[in-house]
Amino acid sequence: MAAASSSLSLKQGLLLRPSHTNPLTRPRPSSTSLPSRSFRRCYAAFANENREYVIVGGGNAAGYAARTFVEHGMADGRLCIVTKEAYAPYERPALTKAYLFPPDKKPARLPGFHTCVGSGGERQTPEWYQEKGIEMLYQDPVKDIDIEKQTLTTNSGKHLKYGSLIIATGSSASRFPEKIGGNLPGVHYIREVADADALISSLGKAKKVVVVGGGYIGMEIAAATVAWKLDTTIIFPEDHLLQRLFTPSLSRRYEELYQKNGVKILKGASIKNLEAGSDGHVAGVKLGDGSVVEADTVIVGIGAKPAVSPFERVGLNTEVGGLQVDGQFRTGIRGIFAIGDVAAFPLKIYNRTARVEHVDHARRSAQHCVKSLLTAQTHTYDYLPYFYSRVFEYEGSPRKVWWQFFGDNVGETVEIGNFDPKVATFWIESGKLKGVLLESGSPEEFQLLPKLARNQPVIDKAKLQSASSVEEALDIAWRSLQVEATV
Repeated sequence: MAAASSSLSLKQGLLLRPSHTNPLTRPRPSSTSLPSRSFRRCYAAFANENREYVIVGGGNAAGYAARTFVEHGMADGRLCIVTKEAYAPYERPALTKAYLFPPDKKPARLPGFHTCVGSGGERQTPEWYQEKGIEMLYQDPVKDIDIEKQTLTTNSGKHLKYGSLIIATGSSASRFPEKIGGNLPGVHYIREVADADALISSLGKAKKVVVVGGGYIGMEIAAATVAWKLDTTIIFPEDHLLQRLFTPSLSRRYEELYQKNGVKILKGASIKNLEAGSDGHVAGVKLGDGSVVEADTVIVGIGAKPAVSPFERVGLNTEVGGLQVDGQFRTGIRGIFAIGDVAAFPLKIYNRTARVEHVDHARRSAQHCVKSLLTAQTHTYDYLPYFYSRVFEYEGSPRKVWWQFFGDNVGETVEIGNFDPKVATFWIESGKLKGVLLESGSPEEFQLLPKLARNQPVIDKAKLQSASSVEEALDIAWRSLQVEATV
């Protein structure tokens, strides 16, 4: 865009905040001091290094932060977003879901899933950023930061002085080492549109696919390959699918669903290396027991790492990873914030530090951070952990699957329902309901889950176990919540 090489002019009175200024008490510029149109003309007319607000990163968090700046009238000519991607911020979860559908199954494509459509908001296309006066620097990641001089340096050599910096770099896909075949042609990792495009190209020619990893990414990608009618195998070292959340019983139901769709499952299996064929392309996955699973396409979904570079000096959390922040997403360095996947923040409801790799947290943390920066908001971020997945949603699928989880998966579990048509799992600790997962619920039932998880009502486990249906179990939980509300 035209503003990509432009910046704020100090001559226009928008000085960078000194390092000793408190961002929460800094006076907000008057909305009448500079009309937006004339401000944008000034913004485009000056080419210097100074930006009042800079967001580093181009994912969900950046897009929702940009919207919040706009809502507060503080984006036009003041905000710059620096991203390594060629696209404006988009709803990243689509990349392992509808984006991977084959051409005849109505796949998702940009600009259809730019932020903030995932939460029912406006679609923020590249033109939207231009119209709002937001400077976008595409395909130019930040390679260095000078904290003392409040200056960023990008790969192209551009220097950006910032008043306030929001680090929204997200996370990067964990990779297999090169020495065991992690970089062979035909081996894929998904984090960005370019990664998904490369995988789609491979799927169009593939016959045998191996998905490494039994978590969210592995399950979603394996479900998508079913739509391509490909020979698909999931391999993972754990005892069952999505072990960090699902109970063994719940996992068994999902494993049966995948097997009914033709997916082979190898659990409890270790991988020794990926093997190449005579042409150098991946040809198989060699397991720890010496056996080989043939594959012409391998997708590795074994987790992610917070993308902290080059911001390590800002302050790392060595327990959960990422950059340490407080309840308003302020790092230990004044004027620098971190949001989304990269932020290690106080999880108030459970009194522990957490780092959450999920789109819901990316959205909410971005909004909370920017409001704290621009207004007098001082309350601590109070996040309720939430995870969801949707699989087999392509056109013609015999069964579309969607589950949601809220809360903490600690304590004993009670599972109600037979998975067809629905199933619910309740986590109970010290007599209190701590977490709940629901598969194939109604909108009203899904809306009940966060209320239950946040309020943690005392619940009669025996009564819950006696429920004859998911609906009855949810009614028991709701009545427990009502009782507490009247006490």
